[in-house]
Amino acid sequence: MKRWLSITAGWVLALVAMTVRMTCRVRMVDDPRPELAKRGIPHVFAVLHAHQLAGLAAAEKGSAVMVSRSADGEIIVPLIRIGGHVPIRGSSGSGRKGGGSALKALANHVRGGKPAILTIDGPRGPRGHAQKGIGLLAKSTGAVVICAVPVSNRRWILKKSWDRLQIPTPFSRLTIGMSQPMQILPGESLESFASRVAECLSNLEHQYDPAEANAAAAAPQRRRRAA
Repeated sequence: MKRWLSITAGWVLALVAMTVRMTCRVRMVDDPRPELAKRGIPHVFAVLHAHQLAGLAAAEKGSAVMVSRSADGEIIVPLIRIGGHVPIRGSSGSGRKGGGSALKALANHVRGGKPAILTIDGPRGPRGHAQKGIGLLAKSTGAVVICAVPVSNRRWILKKSWDRLQIPTPFSRLTIGMSQPMQILPGESLESFASRVAECLSNLEHQYDPAEANAAAAAPQRRRRAA
C-alpha cells in the first residue's frame, strides 16, 4: 500500500514538474559538452542533492540518474522517467544498499555512450560532502566529470531539510553554471578526487548563488546551537 501511494505521488509530482519545466527558460554557462562530443570523450555530471530536481534540465535525454531505494527515491523515479532519463536504484554511499550494483549499472550506461548524473552528497549528506562514488564512476569509465550548479531566479527552498532542496517555480529562469571537465590525476586517491569535486561545486555555488551558499554553510551551525 505504501509503495502504491509513493508511486502515485511520484507521477503526480512528475506531471506537475514537467508542466513547470515547460514554462522555464534554461541558460547553460560555460558548457564544455560540444567540445567533448567532438573529441568523443564521455562525461558524468556531479551535482548537489539540493539541485537534483533542477539539475535534470542540464542533462541530455537518456542520461542515467542514481536514485536511492528509499520511499523518497520511489517518488522521484517517475519524474526522471517523464524527463526522458533512466533511473538506477541504489546509493553511491559506502556500504549502502544497492550501491555497488547501481554504480556498475551507471558505469555500463556511460560505456554505452550515454551520460550519467550523480548527486555527490546523497542520499543523506552532509550537504556538499562528496562520496567516493563519483571517483569510482569516472575511473572505471574514463569519463570526465562536469560539476553543475543550477540556479533558479524563482524557487522554493526546503530550509528545514538537510540539503535545503530547491524546487523551481513556474515561469522562472534557470541558469546552469558548469565547470571545466575534471579527471582523476595519476596516482590520485578516490577520496582526494571527491574532495576536489566537492570544492568545485562549492566554488560554483558561491559564484552563481552566493546567498544560498552562505545560508547552507550557516545552517549546520544553527542546528548545533539549537541542539
